[in-house]
Amino acid sequence: QVQLVESGGGLVQPGGSLRLACAVSGFTLQHFTIGWFRQAPNEEREREGVCISSPDGPTACADSVKGRFTISRNSAKSEVYLEMNSLKPEDAAVYYCAAVGAVLSMGRPISQYDFEFWGQGTQVTVSS
Repeated sequence: QVQLVESGGGLVQPGGSLRLACAVSGFTLQHFTIGWFRQAPNEEREREGVCISSPDGPTACADSVKGRFTISRNSAKSEVYLEMNSLKPEDAAVYYCAAVGAVLSMGRPISQYDFEFWGQGTQVTVSS
């Protein structure tokens, strides 16, 4: 059974940092593309991923977080991380990790519709 469980969310002041983790089970992480998505309060989940990690190595992040967020994976631990620095109030959202058993082309916008499996999300609040 495929499971994705996010953790690491919480309350942080503007300019602060958080590290989210996505623990996966039921599949081999080395064969899956993992994405982080977010849904701000009173808004729909953003169609395009915050950051994406391809099983063959490439990563990509949205322009809005580029230079501040980093995605990485530890296949030995079956975990994927989202390191978030210089957080802004507009980064506040529920963050979800998602997985698909394919290599997605990084040459095009990758959307939530490309992903098959989803976690339950972890809340990130950015406020002073």
